[in-house]
Amino acid sequence: MKTSFGSDNHSGVHPSVFKALEDANRDYQLSYGEDEYSSRAEDVFRKLFGKDARVFFVFNGTGANVLCLQALTMPYHAIICAETAHINQDECGAPERFTGCKMITVDARDGKLDPSLVKPLLKGFSFQHHSQPKVISISQVTELGTVYTPEEIRRLADLAHEHNMYLHMDGSRLANAAAYLGLPLEEMTTRAGVDALSFGGTKNGMLMGEAVVLLRPHLAENFKYIRKQSMQLFSKSRFVAAQYLAYLEGGLWLENARHANKMAGYMAECIKKLPGVTITQQVESNAVFAIIPEKARKKLVEKHFFYTWNEHTGEVRWMCSFNTLKSHIDSFINDLKITLS
Repeated sequence: MKTSFGSDNHSGVHPSVFKALEDANRDYQLSYGEDEYSSRAEDVFRKLFGKDARVFFVFNGTGANVLCLQALTMPYHAIICAETAHINQDECGAPERFTGCKMITVDARDGKLDPSLVKPLLKGFSFQHHSQPKVISISQVTELGTVYTPEEIRRLADLAHEHNMYLHMDGSRLANAAAYLGLPLEEMTTRAGVDALSFGGTKNGMLMGEAVVLLRPHLAENFKYIRKQSMQLFSKSRFVAAQYLAYLEGGLWLENARHANKMAGYMAECIKKLPGVTITQQVESNAVFAIIPEKARKKLVEKHFFYTWNEHTGEVRWMCSFNTLKSHIDSFINDLKITLS
């Protein structure tokens, strides 16, 4: 597969990250997060998310999301999220299984929750026969490629906190949101009222590993036990931390995200001029959603891999990555024109 627009997970590893792994592969370091790389990385996270942030490295995005939710809930609680949310559609039921919580979903056409959609679900408090609402979970960027503003996040956080609830953020593409908004990470997380988030890098140039970032100190008090019991504790943690150092210290995370977003924007500009193509979502990150004729879709996917997002409507998703080139998109657009003719 030469190029793919199927997922930003299909891209490789940025050379700077590979070099960081090689550099970390020397001498000896203490294990289980007691190494110097982990300590340095924790300092970097606090600079980006605020002095109270506590970071815990885990194996993958599913683990990061599930452990975040475990830190915020008890099994009798309920988690409210968009119907399209990754924790609802693409975690194979892991959040329900490992938290024991009820998942309550909301039909949000652009993938974004707002207080008017959530308020009707905030009921049954203190009634022993009902699951107790405890977490509002949002994705930044959403699964539909849209981005929450800090003001939108703050309104959800305020609503959650008014009801003694938490706001969780799935931040697997948080870098792309920051690139789109032109804002520091702290501005759209800690200062906006987010309590806990998963912060990923594998979709943006890292090899493996994710981070759970707890923004309220009391949430971190027993988290190390949750991580260990959930089988998400690395022994050689330095190899995750070293990647985050390469990713965060010099701004690689933002550089990569800006490029991916720019390529998606370029793709959208080219596509919207074509007859028979309808862009279905605002292009605010590195994703383009569109509907194209079924015949064209079947021919195009043979040469340029991508996923059909909605089998019923024919909506597709095209993802750009840190290593997507303008020439890749030009070739794609040319073949799309041929299939449409």
